Amino acid sequence: MAVSKVSGGIKAAMDDDDAAGSKTTTTTNKGRGGTLLAHFFLVLTVVTLCVLLYAPRFFSALAPYGAIAGFSSTTSSKAAASSSVQLGPEHAGGGGNDDADHQQVVGGGAVKEQLQVLDNQVGSPCSSLPDHTICCDRSDYHSDVCFMAGDVRTDASSLSLLLFPPPRAAAAAANANVEEERIRPYTRKWDGFITKTIHEVRLRAARAEDAAAHRCDVRHDAPVFVVTAGGYSHNMFHVFNDGFLPLWLTAQHLRRRVVLAVLAYSPRWAGTYGEILAGLSGYHVVDLLRDKRTHCFPGAIVGTRYHDYLAVNSTRLRDNKTIVDFHEFLAGVYDEPAAAPARERRPRLGIVSRKGRRVIENQAAVARLAASVGFDVEVMETATGAPLSAVYAAVSSYDALVGVHGADLTTFLFLRPGHAALAQIAPLGISLLSRNLFGVPAARMALHYEQYDVSGRESSLSRRYPADHVVVADPARARREQGKDEWELVEHVYLRGQNVTLDLGRFRETLARMHSRLKRRQATSQVSTGADPVPQI
Repeated sequence: MAVSKVSGGIKAAMDDDDAAGSKTTTTTNKGRGGTLLAHFFLVLTVVTLCVLLYAPRFFSALAPYGAIAGFSSTTSSKAAASSSVQLGPEHAGGGGNDDADHQQVVGGGAVKEQLQVLDNQVGSPCSSLPDHTICCDRSDYHSDVCFMAGDVRTDASSLSLLLFPPPRAAAAAANANVEEERIRPYTRKWDGFITKTIHEVRLRAARAEDAAAHRCDVRHDAPVFVVTAGGYSHNMFHVFNDGFLPLWLTAQHLRRRVVLAVLAYSPRWAGTYGEILAGLSGYHVVDLLRDKRTHCFPGAIVGTRYHDYLAVNSTRLRDNKTIVDFHEFLAGVYDEPAAAPARERRPRLGIVSRKGRRVIENQAAVARLAASVGFDVEVMETATGAPLSAVYAAVSSYDALVGVHGADLTTFLFLRPGHAALAQIAPLGISLLSRNLFGVPAARMALHYEQYDVSGRESSLSRRYPADHVVVADPARARREQGKDEWELVEHVYLRGQNVTLDLGRFRETLARMHSRLKRRQATSQVSTGADPVPQI
């Protein structure tokens, strides 16, 4: 239809030109006709040059990411000829095999193959994946991840992904043993308590004769990526550390050409993180537990890679991405405007205001102290239900972020790499834990990092225990003495059982160092665009 409409429009325009040309010819003399003929050839020359210059960009297909065998992606000629592949809303279309009469096609008909990478991990046993293959990498302590190349179809009744052989291999596959892998796609496989709550997905090599019982209802032109919205999804640290960051580093190389199929999906989760989901995939999310249709894909990824706490290890990725690239992804998702030119002003500081536990009991005095040092201070309330886009907008505008160790400090990912600073207040007994969870990742993101370790007299534990009690006087020894029950002490006493009252004189030194560095950075930015200083920790 689109071609015939365009052709009709061109023909109509040409007919009008012919009619106009005939009329002109009959009403002008020979000299006038000669002039028009010269003009005609001049215009024809210009049009020809334009066609030669601009036609390639309209009629050349987009190159796939990489040229490494992973899966054969099928895209329509219509999509290949446009400047952007149609990835968004589902639409009915042609393409397919025996079930073309009733299937829905997402992304276009199947007329052109492209080779794309499924596994972006360096040195993975699944990095080179032949067609009609299931490969699982279970070597990592934190997570398993599996890949399927070929004709993959969902089976909702058994929560399975079925891999059907191509027609040329059907006879051989009929005599082969049925291969099956099982996986719970979560990044804490060592944590039996939470892992047992994650749905188990079966990956099976199916027989060709079973294809008729699994006819495609929806055919996709991109691989499926099976993840979970379950686990510790109520906690912002775990949402990013266990969820979105591993999801991004596993599939970012596919450039949104991947269909998210989510276990434990909920509309609230999708609404809260809708911008991030749209940045990761250009397709509608598939609710894997409730959608009973048979979805067909040219490949599959089940599970996510994990590198470390809030980390992206560039040496483990083919494209050498870093945590700064993840920040840039978030900036693009939330449409962060370009940074304004540096000018002389007071640095902006946000104080994370916690509720319940690990509260700064003299927070108002700390805010006044920061203002006296030279900051414009904003208290950032937590647990308000504000959309994540609003939180991003606020934090990305800060030059420095201050807060007690806790999940809300995960928002340091929204600070500007190479420009901003993070000051973490580490409660008594968890100094090293605080540094590992937020200090090291902040430095990797080229933020200036300060850690303020709370003393025994600044902790509310000093009101519960005598000053010479081992819990207050020597937390390291108290933890060692617990042996295998050490985490019980950490969780119930040091994490959940204390607030802090900061020594304003001592904390002033931390604020002053941050302020001085930010002002130097600001002055340098006004006169130079040199490289960012080496991050400190």
